[in-house]
Amino acid sequence: MAYSPSDFLLGRRLLLAGALSSFALPALADVRAGAPKGSLSRFDLAKAPKPLLDFPFVDAEDEPHKLSDFAGKVLLVNFWATWCAPCVKEMPSLDRLQAQMSKEKFLILPLSLDGPTRAKVAPFYSENKLDHLGVYFDKGKKAMQALQVSVLPTSILIDHIGREIGRLEGEADWSTPEAAAFMKAAVG
Repeated sequence: MAYSPSDFLLGRRLLLAGALSSFALPALADVRAGAPKGSLSRFDLAKAPKPLLDFPFVDAEDEPHKLSDFAGKVLLVNFWATWCAPCVKEMPSLDRLQAQMSKEKFLILPLSLDGPTRAKVAPFYSENKLDHLGVYFDKGKKAMQALQVSVLPTSILIDHIGREIGRLEGEADWSTPEAAAFMKAAVG
């Protein structure tokens, strides 16, 4: 039986995919072991990391971004809006969590769903002294649809190779020591 170069490449890709998934499983076990109590106890951890689409979003200057731009970092993608009371309550605790974590390895991506109320986001950040979070928008709700988000706020934990490892629907206090330990376990 003859093998073509494409057969060889496919075999290498499958081997690499298997190797990467075996590295991710201990990390998921570490995350499960460090699962927090309190408001984060509702965090729904995936049975296995779930590959995600490379969804688009924009920053405050309308510069386009996508999930793959942040490859190599563990991400906590948070869907929120200034008109969502639980979201507004949660944002300062997300800012405090980001302040405790290295942005080189862990990044919170707050994706605002403010469309017509977009002008309210910058003043909201300023009034609440949100100095550690970037400003991002889910223009056209493309990311929200790609990730099947139906509740605000929703936070999705994504591993360093772009796979969902868990999500939490509803508000949480992200500034607790347990939340920081949980995210540090996710970073590994």
